[in-house]
Amino acid sequence: MNVRIIFRVLGLLLLIEGVAMLLALFVSVFYQEYDQFAFLISSGINVVLGIIILYLTRNARRDIGRREGYIIVSLVWIVFSFFGSLPYVISGAIPNFTNAFFETISGFTTTGSSILADIEALPHGILFWRSITQWLGGMGIIVLSLAILPVFGIGGMQLFMAEVPGPTPDRISPRIRQTAKTLWGIYLIFTVAETLLLWVAGMEIFDAVCHSLTTMATGGFSTKQASIAHWSSPAIQYIIIVFMFLAGTNFTLSYLAIKGRFRRVFTDEEFKYYGLFVIAFTLVIFAGLIISSNTGIELAFRDSLFQVVSIITTTGYVTADYLLWTPVLTVIIFALFFFGGSAGSTGGGIKIMRIVLLLKNSYYELRRMVHPQAVIPVKFNKHSVDPKIVTNVLAFFMFYFVIFGFSTVIFSMIEPDMESAMGAVATSLGNIGPGLGNVGPAENFMHIKPVGKWFLSFLMLLGRLELFTILVLFSPALWKE
Repeated sequence: MNVRIIFRVLGLLLLIEGVAMLLALFVSVFYQEYDQFAFLISSGINVVLGIIILYLTRNARRDIGRREGYIIVSLVWIVFSFFGSLPYVISGAIPNFTNAFFETISGFTTTGSSILADIEALPHGILFWRSITQWLGGMGIIVLSLAILPVFGIGGMQLFMAEVPGPTPDRISPRIRQTAKTLWGIYLIFTVAETLLLWVAGMEIFDAVCHSLTTMATGGFSTKQASIAHWSSPAIQYIIIVFMFLAGTNFTLSYLAIKGRFRRVFTDEEFKYYGLFVIAFTLVIFAGLIISSNTGIELAFRDSLFQVVSIITTTGYVTADYLLWTPVLTVIIFALFFFGGSAGSTGGGIKIMRIVLLLKNSYYELRRMVHPQAVIPVKFNKHSVDPKIVTNVLAFFMFYFVIFGFSTVIFSMIEPDMESAMGAVATSLGNIGPGLGNVGPAENFMHIKPVGKWFLSFLMLLGRLELFTILVLFSPALWKE
């Protein structure tokens, strides 16, 4: 195994993290707050350590195999979260390391679960750093590095495949480096566009920047304790709805839309199902709110649409406490925990494409039983799907729900309330943010025992890398020559 190249890539990524901390330092200096020293020291540690590692591994072989790819992608989230915790600890904003690590990995995995009980009391630099962790994690630290790795003579295909393990990791360009640049370019354009729109709609520029970073990452960290409910402006909420929906859409389709190929976008099967799910669940919850509450029609529709888009894209923003809704609506929201955005989006969860392939395969299996001699392949976008992909999808569902079941049992020993245990596990595995019960949208994760926070942190990582990238590390076959 090429150990040197693993350390070399990690050293490069630590440099990136150190530079990102400098951005937060500039914010802190601008507002003249007490966290300046914390970001200066934290950035220095990252940059110096990164340079030392790059120097010591300067003669490393430049090839990255499948094994090295899985190890790097798994390690980078842990390493980033460990060093990304430093500003919280050094500044005293989150003095407990377990809590700081939980907040940081929740950021980088774009989960959005938080231990903070008074977000508005934090300095601007720390709030900006929380948003930056989600923005970097949203598109993927590895995808960012793919635009840089070739400069160091390092090929990035194995990293890309490990970071994007879904059924069909689209490549916009034949060259992996160009693909990474294109994806990040679209990501940046959407972020800037949302910032400007939120600012025009009445949000303070700092809040607009932070929420744009976390919206496009489908992360959900907010600068306010009440999340988006802090702003009652319909314009602000509808703008965020639009960009959450875009962030949950395959970025390949966004690229095609920018190129003017709208026919290709609207004929995409996953996009159609994605839109259909959003519309259907919004109408069901809207009808439920009208029947069960005195909420006005427009507000009921807006709350329904906002929460459906927020949960299905795994963003996790809230404008209403869905635990206060009638129980059947809360159950529907919980069901959305297991959907996720489109493949090739920044959303977590199972992904719409997998759900569609599972439904199609189940339907075709009934037809095969009626016509046992017929060859009935599963089709997606009018093309036959490789049976290996269908098998992968079935295995993913099995692993996902087995892990969810076992993790719920384990976590219920830490958090005795079963509703809270199920909500915490589901929201961590799906990278959503708010859960049920004691970890619902009006609560936080501070009260969870330290062992529980480390367990949920592992589930966040497992969900962010879509199970297989982590699970394959426990396979003996990977370690055999």
